[in-house]
Amino acid sequence: MHKIAMIGGGSWATALTKILSENGSRVGWWLRHKDDVQHLQRTRHNPRYLSSVAFDLGHVFPATDLAEVVAEADWLVLAVPAAFVQPVLDKLDRDALKNKRIISAIKGMIPAKNVLVTDYVAQRFRLAPEQLGVVAGPCHAEEVALEKQSYLTIGGPDLALAEDFCALLRNRYVKAHASADLDGIEYCAVMKNIIALTCGIAHGLGYGDNFQAVMVSNAVQEIRRFLHALSPCQRDLSASAYLGDLLVTAYSQFSRNRTFGNMVGRGYSVKSAQMEMNMVAEGYYAVKSIHELNKKLKEFMPITDAAYRVLYEKVAPAVEIELLKEKFR
Repeated sequence: MHKIAMIGGGSWATALTKILSENGSRVGWWLRHKDDVQHLQRTRHNPRYLSSVAFDLGHVFPATDLAEVVAEADWLVLAVPAAFVQPVLDKLDRDALKNKRIISAIKGMIPAKNVLVTDYVAQRFRLAPEQLGVVAGPCHAEEVALEKQSYLTIGGPDLALAEDFCALLRNRYVKAHASADLDGIEYCAVMKNIIALTCGIAHGLGYGDNFQAVMVSNAVQEIRRFLHALSPCQRDLSASAYLGDLLVTAYSQFSRNRTFGNMVGRGYSVKSAQMEMNMVAEGYYAVKSIHELNKKLKEFMPITDAAYRVLYEKVAPAVEIELLKEKFR
C-alpha cells in the first residue's frame, strides 16, 4: 500500500484524497483544525469542502500533527494555498523530506519570495530535482467529486517519478500522463489564474463571450512569451496541461479566480471580494509575483499588467479593460 501525506483541507486536497484513497493508497491527511479532523472521523465527510464525498477511514487518516503525518508517508502532496505553504512547511525539520517524493498540487507561487512552490521546497529541504513533481491540468475538484471524466498531467524532471504518481491517480474517470516540463507546467498553472481573474473582471463589466475569446487567445501568446524568456524549451502549449487548464479556469462556473474577478468587475473592492469568497483565489497573489518577475524580463504582458493595476494600484476596472482591448489582435 502506497503511503501518502496530503497537506491541506481544501477542495482540491479533498478531491485528490478521494482519488488516491479509493485507488487503494493509505492517505494521512493533515488538516489545520482539530474540529475538522473530529468531524471527518465521526462522519467520514469534510465539513468545509466537497462535503458529499464519503471517505473510507480504513484508507484515510485525518490528523493535525503535521510532523507525524509526513513521517509516516513515502509521498507528500502539497495542496494548501500558495500563501500558506511557507508558514506550514517551516514547522518541519529540514531533514523531514529527505527520502520523500514530493508532488505540488498548488497552482500558485510563494508570494513573499516570488518563486515556484517546487523551487521553494527544494531549497528549504535541500532536495534533488528528481524528488519533485507537479500535478496540473483541466480538473476542477467539484467535477472530481461528481466523478466526471478528467485529465491530469504530472510534470517532473524524473519521468519515472511522474509516471509512478500517474499510476496512483488513474481510475475509470481520471486519466493521467507524465511530462518532463515541470517549470512550464507550473508557471502556466500560475498564469492561467491571472487570465481567468481578468476574464472575470471583463465579464463583471458586461463584456461578452466574443471579447473573452479574444482575451484567452491573446493570453496564450502572453504565456508563450513569458515562458520562453524564463524557461525556454520545446513545449506544445495546445496540450491539456497548458491550454486545457487555461480554458477551464477562464470559462468554468467552478473557477474561483473567474468568480473573484467577476466580483471586482461588478464593483466589489478587493478586500470585500476576498471576505465574501470561502476559498482563496490564487490569481490575486500570482498577479503580483508574475508582475515582479517581469520587471527583469520586460516581456509584453498586457493582461497581467492590467490585472496588477486593478488589484494593487486601485485603477478602475472599466478604465483598465478599455485600455486593454486596444492592445488585442
